[in-house]
Amino acid sequence: MVTCFEQNLKRNLYIIEVQILHRQKGTLHCHTHALSLSYWKVTLALLDAANDKDPGVQEQVRKSILTLGNHQPDKVLSMCQDYLVKHSKLVSGHRVVVLQTIELVVKSKIDDISSPKIKSIITLASDEMTRSKEIIPDWQQTASNILVAVGNKYINDFMEEILSKFQPGVLPHFYVVETLASLSDSNVYGMVPFLNAILGTMLPMLSMAKQDNMKLVFSSALSHFSESILEYLANLDKAPDPTVRRDTFSGEIYTAYDVLFSSWLQSRDPKLRLTVAEALGAMSHLIAQDKLEEQLPRLLPALLSLYKKNPENYIISKSLCQVLDAAVNMGSRVLETQIDGLLTALHQQVTELSPLSHPTRPASLRHILCLSVLGTANAFPDRLMVFVLQRLENSNERSRIGSLTVLRHLINSTSSIMETKKLLVLASIKQPLADHSNKVKQRVVQVISAMAHHGYLELEGGEVLVRFIIQHCSLPDSQHVCSLLPAPPASVTASMCDNTLHLFATTVGRLTDVLWPMLLGFLTPAQYSNATAPLCKSLILLASKKRAAQEPGFIIDLSMPVLLQVNACFPFRCRGHGAPSLSLLNAISPSIHPKVQALWETEVPHLLTCLEGQWPTITLGCAQGPAEGMRMSLFLYKCIGVTLQQCTNKELVRKQLQEILISARHNDATERAGVAMGVGLCARSHLDDTLAKLEEFGKSDAFKKASGIFGLLKDKNDVDVEKMKSTMILCYGHVALHAPEEQLLLRLDTHILRSINKHFNTKVRGTGGLAASGLARLAPAGSGPPLIISSAVLQALYADTFWALHELLRSVLARDLSPDGLHAIFTVSSRPHSRPRPRGLISYGITQHECLCITDQNLVTFHNLGALLGRLAPRCTDPSPAVRTAAVDCIYTLLHIQLRYEGFASDYRDDSVETLLTMREKLSDPDPSVLYKTCSDLTKIISKRLPHQQLNTLIFMLFEGLVDSQSNCSRASSVILNTLLRNRGAGLQDLVPEMLEALHVRLQVISEEQVKVAVAQSILILASQHLQTVINTLLSHPLPWDSWSCEMWIALGADSAVARQIMEMIMEKLNIMVPFEDKKQSMLRPGMTKVATSQPLAMTCALRELMLNGQAEEATVTLFPRLFSALLVRVGSSVAVQLPKDISSNGIGNERRASGKRVFLFPSVAVEALRILLARAHLDAVVKALDEDAAWDKMKGSQQHTAGVTRLSRAMAKHAGPRLPAILESLCPSFNNIYECQRITVTAFCSELLNHHVVTELMMIDMLMNSMMERISDPCSTVRMLAVRGLGNVAVGSPEKVNKYAKELLAAMSSGMEEKDDPGKLITLEAMSGLSKVLLYLDQQNMHLLNDKLRCASIMLLGNLSRFGSGEAVFKDQIHNVLVSLLMHLNDPNAQVVKACKYTMRVCAPVVGSEQITAMFHNHLHEEKGLHYGEFINDLIKYIIQDFPGMLNFYHVTVVQFFKSNWSEIRASAAMFIGEKI
Repeated sequence: MVTCFEQNLKRNLYIIEVQILHRQKGTLHCHTHALSLSYWKVTLALLDAANDKDPGVQEQVRKSILTLGNHQPDKVLSMCQDYLVKHSKLVSGHRVVVLQTIELVVKSKIDDISSPKIKSIITLASDEMTRSKEIIPDWQQTASNILVAVGNKYINDFMEEILSKFQPGVLPHFYVVETLASLSDSNVYGMVPFLNAILGTMLPMLSMAKQDNMKLVFSSALSHFSESILEYLANLDKAPDPTVRRDTFSGEIYTAYDVLFSSWLQSRDPKLRLTVAEALGAMSHLIAQDKLEEQLPRLLPALLSLYKKNPENYIISKSLCQVLDAAVNMGSRVLETQIDGLLTALHQQVTELSPLSHPTRPASLRHILCLSVLGTANAFPDRLMVFVLQRLENSNERSRIGSLTVLRHLINSTSSIMETKKLLVLASIKQPLADHSNKVKQRVVQVISAMAHHGYLELEGGEVLVRFIIQHCSLPDSQHVCSLLPAPPASVTASMCDNTLHLFATTVGRLTDVLWPMLLGFLTPAQYSNATAPLCKSLILLASKKRAAQEPGFIIDLSMPVLLQVNACFPFRCRGHGAPSLSLLNAISPSIHPKVQALWETEVPHLLTCLEGQWPTITLGCAQGPAEGMRMSLFLYKCIGVTLQQCTNKELVRKQLQEILISARHNDATERAGVAMGVGLCARSHLDDTLAKLEEFGKSDAFKKASGIFGLLKDKNDVDVEKMKSTMILCYGHVALHAPEEQLLLRLDTHILRSINKHFNTKVRGTGGLAASGLARLAPAGSGPPLIISSAVLQALYADTFWALHELLRSVLARDLSPDGLHAIFTVSSRPHSRPRPRGLISYGITQHECLCITDQNLVTFHNLGALLGRLAPRCTDPSPAVRTAAVDCIYTLLHIQLRYEGFASDYRDDSVETLLTMREKLSDPDPSVLYKTCSDLTKIISKRLPHQQLNTLIFMLFEGLVDSQSNCSRASSVILNTLLRNRGAGLQDLVPEMLEALHVRLQVISEEQVKVAVAQSILILASQHLQTVINTLLSHPLPWDSWSCEMWIALGADSAVARQIMEMIMEKLNIMVPFEDKKQSMLRPGMTKVATSQPLAMTCALRELMLNGQAEEATVTLFPRLFSALLVRVGSSVAVQLPKDISSNGIGNERRASGKRVFLFPSVAVEALRILLARAHLDAVVKALDEDAAWDKMKGSQQHTAGVTRLSRAMAKHAGPRLPAILESLCPSFNNIYECQRITVTAFCSELLNHHVVTELMMIDMLMNSMMERISDPCSTVRMLAVRGLGNVAVGSPEKVNKYAKELLAAMSSGMEEKDDPGKLITLEAMSGLSKVLLYLDQQNMHLLNDKLRCASIMLLGNLSRFGSGEAVFKDQIHNVLVSLLMHLNDPNAQVVKACKYTMRVCAPVVGSEQITAMFHNHLHEEKGLHYGEFINDLIKYIIQDFPGMLNFYHVTVVQFFKSNWSEIRASAAMFIGEKI
């Protein structure tokens, strides 16, 4: 129901709008007075209505007054101002609406408001804001908003008013400070010039703020001020005063920081703590660098501790991010000491706030947390990466999810830093891939998506990630539930993988060429059948791109359309793969056949439409014609043979063999071949039964009578008995071909040869060839006695046999013009242990020409082209010219056959293939260099024409050729192999392990040195294309490596770039791998023993072998600092470590290469690698010095390991000083290593460096001092001892620095002498030695640092050592040197020092050499008794004059020095001593 007031209100608003409209048209100039009156009345009515309880009415009032104010702002603002002044008792809500209206008008028409009105509005808003001392947010905040709106335009008028209420010494109103903070955000360039003065007024107020709300607003203001200053400084080119600098504010900001950090951050109010933390983060960028460096050790832990106190961590993370950013920007060195704690705490936060475990938390919080981590990435990328990748190995679900979250942000946000670590990330991501948690899998999918956008999937190992996506797209149908039900986690993962795969194909353009072959490969395996639908959808998109670009990579394997058509026949299986399969068929149709393209573009859309209804039985125009009887017959007989081979029922096998032999049509050559194939396959499992059945059949009436059991045979007159004999010989040949060799040898003479002889005559000689080929796989020397045949018979038999062979080959090809038929020639005629005769090859060439008679009906895939070329290509360098020419002719013919299979016409001539004809002339030249060059050119032609699927067969045939008995041919095989790998090796990643294993086997039998060099080149070529796979394969060889494995590693060093990549990858892995494991010695013996882990051991061996190659010198020198550091740490990890049980101890150290060099000797492999490294870096002086000192052997043993490392450090300091800074930079992370042995090695090395002045010259002393001071508190006593030694060495290497570090050095020595966990007193001795060195160079002004505690410890130590020095002349001299000092300090102001002097003098008395003085010391110097110093000195001097007259002058000179002592008691003692002596 509409009230009367609302009707009037709407009517008035209508009048106003009509009047405004007429005014705009210029038609109301005659109604000015009436209009003014109307304005006044309507505005007043609207202001009265602003107190309506309905929020909708209030909103309409504000809009209406704004409409009026847009035309006459001054008048409307005046009316609002007057209204508030006249109605001072308005309720708060009413005042707020009026003030909000003023704010709207001011913001809308600020440029049209007059200056006087601006000032009055400022005054009004200021008064409204501060009228009440109580905080009324709605009212006062609205007034503050008006001031901010005006201040954006009229900053001077605003400041004049606001500063009148911001006076020194008086705590301002809450909203005065709030308004200043808000304006600093909205008007940066206007406010920053005033901030210096504002801060000067504000700082004294901070101590006056006692209430939490005032502390909160001050903290918030300081945060806003700091951010405004930073924005101003970042855009100085736009600023009105470009002379403003950061240091303008640093003093005031630091003063405020001190108050906030020291006092307010500890508040109990969580809101105040968070606001203070936010302010500290913003202020950190403005604090002077030296001050910030000083505060970081306190500030960072304080911020991290807030995580435990506050449930909402967004602000803490934001502040921490700002502090880290400031620290990194100024190159803070303190940050390095805090990095471990920071990374651990931030990782914990990312883990706890993972969106998968806490989906309600804001996503921005995760980003800030990760950015906090990234703040350290630019300064510590290696440590950050190692930290994250180590956490990935943690099997805890939340930890792994957090690590993957950080890794994803690292990949997305720091691409430049991650560029060099891609291979390491690829290697480390494999472990999370195997995690069974669906949450982890979902996070892995997100990481893979990020990696795809930054070029990871193109690298070696990227296929594993794509396979992971496909595997999880392949969930069973049961996992894909109804959409109305909540999706199970596995279904969510599958959906993510589907979307990610689609994302790869649509948004990551760089992946097109990589994904196309990958996804095609995943389409056919059965285990990925459920992923067919998403695979097809992605392939359709990729095919569209390739089709549009007309790329050659669009060619596909013709077997795929068959699979897709099968899928289309069952469209609703496997998540509905029918429609995507049909769509993909349509997309790839151009690569199948032009006619198919036209047909499918018409039919496929119709089929897709049919999927919505009933699925019809429709073909795609690819229906097969009647199958060839010949092929079908062979296939069926082969199936029978394989079935019988698996059958275990002997009786059934014999019965079926009988039926096969009797029912066969022996006059049909195809039938005979099929029967023989089936019988031969059966013989693989049933040799005796098969031979018995063949012998029975040979004796049967079938050879006399022509009727069969099943009545299928013709009459005897219709069956040629000779054909039956041919069948028998063929059967024996296939039996010899397929039977187990160990069984066949025993039955060769008695069963097979005798039966063949029986049936062998001129008419069946050609058939006997196959039997001979089956027997040829046996060793040339048979197990039985040789057959003795006359020479004449042999000659005749040879001529007849060769003629029959020629005819046989022609007939075989004539009957089977297929790749299998062509391959049968080589199967029958070739011998692995002898090269074919020239006439034989020429015969091959002639018969192969007949293959050009292939008709369109015979077109299939030329699947054995690679095998044929692999046999023929090496023969192009045969010693016989005829063989060379025939080999080229054969290759020429084979390539023409391949062109026919590819669909070209019979008269088509390919330019590249035709060049083979010209090569025949070059092959007539016997010069090996010409022959090998021709081979290389020939290989390029083969590489161009050979299909990809044939490549692996060709390569493995060439591996066989490497050990050819003809050296020319083996060399040619190596030349062809390397040329082929260079041109086509990039696509053979899956074959790399097999190829390397084959090369490893071939190296063991290759005798040609030139071929060995070529094999090394092959390995290098593979490494340049598939580095990670090559490294992983070679590292997997069992230790100890044989000489051939070592040669393969040495080969990798021939290319400096490849060697460098390998070294970097190995060093990255060594940094994060566990060097050894603690295992129990045995069940009977307690205690643990260290057992080396195999992988780091293998990597150390790899580095050693790589550096043995002189061509790796450039990479070695470039990476020298990192290599030196890695190997030094590795040396430390090898001490007192045992071999794994799976490595034979006897084999290590005793095995030798053919060249006489050792494979490796544990644990010296790291030491040897270090020695080779120094030699490669041309540090011969270092090597010579270590050889002379026998330092290498010392480094290997646990007892003298530190001594050996010390000698290494000494030699490096003397002869390789300029290399030390980079080495130290690489060694620094190892100081904090969890492995004690590594810390000992690194500390020993750095400790000795301080003994040389070179560290000062190279400005390394500060870093070394800090490192040694940190090691003073190490849990390992040996590390502490070495650290104390190093600090003492400062006085020797850099004496001028002693006084600079006097405080640290003396504190360290004092701590060392008080060491309790020091059973051998080694730390104490080092501390004493170091103190004696330091005291030699300590200035007088630093003597006060020798505190009482230190002096007591030193004096007591001297007394304790007297037990070891009695009777030693050196120790006696030392006691006389310090005797005067002890006498002076008997009168020391510190009672503890006096007691120490008494004790030491009493226990050292026997060493002095005077019985009277000894008795005096024993009688008078007791710690708990008093001493009359004057009388004691008087009596003592008499004895000294009596017993040591020669020492008087020395004592005199020593005492005089004590006249300068800071203690008056000591100066008095010196005067008394001189007086008594005189």
